[in-house]
Amino acid sequence: MLIALKWQKSTFSGGGSGEDCVELAESPTGVHLRESDEPARVLTTAPAGLRSLIAAIKALN
Repeated sequence: MLIALKWQKSTFSGGGSGEDCVELAESPTGVHLRESDEPARVLTTAPAGLRSLIAAIKALN
């Protein structure tokens, strides 16, 4: 059974045409990420994996 994902993008992604941003969707199988300009390429991870990624990115600042 396929689940229709509800994709969301950050309001921070606003600039320009709004086409170049990361989108996120939740499902029972995990958290899904994609680039808006390449919607067929989806990265799926567990919520803990996404939290770790965000923490690592924030630590770079």
